[in-house]
Amino acid sequence: MSSGPTRKHTALPKAQILIEALPWLTRHHGKTVVIKFGGNAMVDEELKAAFAQDVVFLRHAGLKPVVVHGGGPQISAALDKHGIVSEFKAGLRVTTEDAMDVVRMVLAGQVQRELVGLLNQHGPFAVGLTGEDAHTLTATKHQPEIDGEPVDIGRVGEITEIDTGAIEALLADGRIPVVSSIARSQDDHHVYNVNADTAAAALAAALGAETLMVLTDVEGLYEDWPNSDEVISRLTATQLEKLLPDLSAGMVPKMEGCLHAVRGGVTTARVIDGRVQHSILLEIFTDEGIGTMVVPDEQGES
Repeated sequence: MSSGPTRKHTALPKAQILIEALPWLTRHHGKTVVIKFGGNAMVDEELKAAFAQDVVFLRHAGLKPVVVHGGGPQISAALDKHGIVSEFKAGLRVTTEDAMDVVRMVLAGQVQRELVGLLNQHGPFAVGLTGEDAHTLTATKHQPEIDGEPVDIGRVGEITEIDTGAIEALLADGRIPVVSSIARSQDDHHVYNVNADTAAAALAAALGAETLMVLTDVEGLYEDWPNSDEVISRLTATQLEKLLPDLSAGMVPKMEGCLHAVRGGVTTARVIDGRVQHSILLEIFTDEGIGTMVVPDEQGES
């Protein structure tokens, strides 16, 4: 006799969790979300598997996820193996011609393949492409300024043009595009390495995405690091712009990307802690969002 009510009782919290997700499911249905995959989530087996589950869950929940990835740790390991020294200037990898061949091989042939494989354990969803495919990303040579002087860092590109046709066709077909952040140059037709945070932000704006999510290895943007570990949970584009000059080098491309995205029409951009399993689901479907959310300036705000 007693087993009936008990069984109902233990299932109830599950039902409550699903019901809590309902307004978010309604809000996000049919919307495109661009996710930058990186950091620990990229190298830790359990986090990788949880990431793939989250992305497929979004797809089944009626969203249209697009994944953009880099591959810093994997590239460094492969360059080591090839006897090529990793050098960074202005926070960007100096990419010689030899290094570029390795970068391309690692991104398109290793990191992307693994991610496509993980996603496709759940169904025929993921399709891998690079920025080269169908002119998805076009770049020009990027020369950062150090002490006011432009510096040549090799095959590092900045995006000049985006053609979303291939990605939109895949989304319309219910697929999950997995994009490697390399691009061809319209100037010299060489292939360039593009910062994946920047590529994800540019794609989010070009696709008219609802949300850009950038996975990192920190909890979010700290209020007053290193004096405090309070995370800023929400800030506007203008507030973020004022903070940019004081941010750590690794956080700059992520937060610049968030700024670019919301200024380009993306509704929210978020930096979230990729070390937390299922952080994507927590961020999208619960009230207890984690990380830092950037929103466009409110009406009347400069």
